[in-house]
Amino acid sequence: MSRSAHPAGPRHADVLPEGHYSAPAADLNVLDEKVWSRTVTRDADGALTVGGIAVARLAEEFGTPAYFLDESDFRARCRAWADAFGPDADVFYAGKAFLSRAVVRWLKEEGLNLDVCSGGELTTALDAGMPAERIAFHGNNKTVAEIERAVEAGVGRIVLDSFQEIVRVAHIAQRHGVRQRVQIRVTVGVEAHTHEFIATAHEDQKFGIALADGQAAEAVRRALALDGLELIGVHSHIGSQIFDMAGFEVSARRVVQLLAEIRDEHGVELPEIDLGGGLGIAYTSDDDPREPHEIAKALSDIVGRECEAAKLRTPRISVEPGRAIVGPTAFTLYEVGTIKPLEGLRTYVSVDGGMSDNIRTALYDAEYSVALVSRTSDAEPMLVRVVGKHCESGDIVVKDAFLPADLAPGDLIAVPATGAYCRSMASNYNHALRPPVVAVRDGEARVIVRRETEEDLLRLDVG
Repeated sequence: MSRSAHPAGPRHADVLPEGHYSAPAADLNVLDEKVWSRTVTRDADGALTVGGIAVARLAEEFGTPAYFLDESDFRARCRAWADAFGPDADVFYAGKAFLSRAVVRWLKEEGLNLDVCSGGELTTALDAGMPAERIAFHGNNKTVAEIERAVEAGVGRIVLDSFQEIVRVAHIAQRHGVRQRVQIRVTVGVEAHTHEFIATAHEDQKFGIALADGQAAEAVRRALALDGLELIGVHSHIGSQIFDMAGFEVSARRVVQLLAEIRDEHGVELPEIDLGGGLGIAYTSDDDPREPHEIAKALSDIVGRECEAAKLRTPRISVEPGRAIVGPTAFTLYEVGTIKPLEGLRTYVSVDGGMSDNIRTALYDAEYSVALVSRTSDAEPMLVRVVGKHCESGDIVVKDAFLPADLAPGDLIAVPATGAYCRSMASNYNHALRPPVVAVRDGEARVIVRRETEEDLLRLDVG
């Protein structure tokens, strides 16, 4: 690879511009274990490896940009969540984070359930062999066709999100001669400490039925009165990328209060409570996520305490981790293209991907880590902004980070913790080709979602 010199950008911490970045690590060659999957390490030559395969070999075989998913890590995280909650609770993997037929098969084999929120996700789940009774169907505006498909397939639960949907699902279920198991999604008025676009339990947003003004109680009345529905519980989801359990405590308290009101009014104790997902992961060294067993104990204690106070039997708990499972298991591999130092500011490092394969930085102001992975370097650190090749100033992959000052075109860099919401939100902006997802395990790599081709683009263009 080329090691041609280029004008250096700002390097020393005492002359860096203000920004949202941590001080450079003492050794940029050392990988922060929090943000990488379990089998990632550096080989004797200093190159990053995953599942025993060096990134140079992966880049040569599969190209860049590409997502590399550590299958062993994914499966281990599935088992950790299942073991943490045990047989008396349900873990539903949130398919919106990333879904493919291979992932569905892994979930099935590791004993997890699956939640979907579109007809396409439902089709993928069923096609890959997930038993319908282990599927939950979410969404704030499910179409009639999607509900028909879910009811016909026999999905284990449909999460009702509006008064119209209560009637719609009941009508379709009756027409099919079944009682559809349902939950009602309630918005509990919790302001999650996260970005406004991924906070979902305050009243002023599109999801759920409000608890505060009695709408949730009315939704329960209507659901209980309809023969086509079997109301099994209530659902609450307060947001995403959350580390503080305080929001879950408030949410659980309010949902349990609703269960008590349902018992007092209708003489029914609903058997289930779904507390959603949204647990955060480490994108940078500043993030400090909790382990599944800590989360399980905290949530179980909260629900148990509130139910005891309300004199309710403790319902079966469900949770919906998506990002917390798949997020840390993958990284995106890029090749460095142009390098543009801006004196007194930072150095712009352009890669062969960008917002078409990771929209989260532009959409949520998300922060990521980045590392030089094709080699090690003893050069001093320089402040960089990793950007893509798209025609947008906001085409930023990593806002501010440190890479070695001898970084050169042709180097490989990797952004960890990109397993969630990167490939699933990828686009064809500027007619970019969406990257492949490559599963790596025990020295073997295989494509589970292939790279798009120019023929794919033209095939859809029927004009």
